[in-house]
Amino acid sequence: MTLPDRARRLSRDESGSILPLVLGYAMIAIALIIVTTAVTSLYITQKRIDGVAAAAALAGSDGFTLTVTGDSAVATLSDEDVWTQASAIVGASTDDVVLVSARTEDGVTAIVDVSIQWHPPLVSALLPSGFTLTATATSRTALDDD
Repeated sequence: MTLPDRARRLSRDESGSILPLVLGYAMIAIALIIVTTAVTSLYITQKRIDGVAAAAALAGSDGFTLTVTGDSAVATLSDEDVWTQASAIVGASTDDVVLVSARTEDGVTAIVDVSIQWHPPLVSALLPSGFTLTATATSRTALDDD
C-alpha cells in the first residue's frame, strides 16, 4: 500500500470515538453551571444584605431625640439610639446578618454597616469555600435643619 492510498483510506475512515469530545464538553458545561450558580447566589445575597443595611439605616435615623426650642424643633441622633434601632431590624432579618457598626457622625445621619458570611451553594474546587460580604447604608433624619 502506497502512501497516497493509506492517506485516502484514513481520510475516509469515520470510525473513531467521540467520547473524549463529549466528556470534554460535559466538563465545561458542568463548570459553567457551577460558576453561574455561585455568581447568582452571590449577587442575590449581596442584594439582600444591601436591603437589610438600608432598612437598618432608615430605622436608625428614626431613633432621634426631638428637642423643641422656641419655634423650631431639632432632631438629634446619638450612637446608642442608632445602634438600638438598627439592631432591632438586623435581628428581625431571616438571614445570618451581623450588625458590624451603627453610628452617627454629625447627629443627623445614621450610618450602618452589616456583614454576612457567604458560601457557594455547590461545593467545588473551582470556587472558594466562602467569604464575608459587607454593606453600608446611610439615612438622614426627617427633621434635619439643612
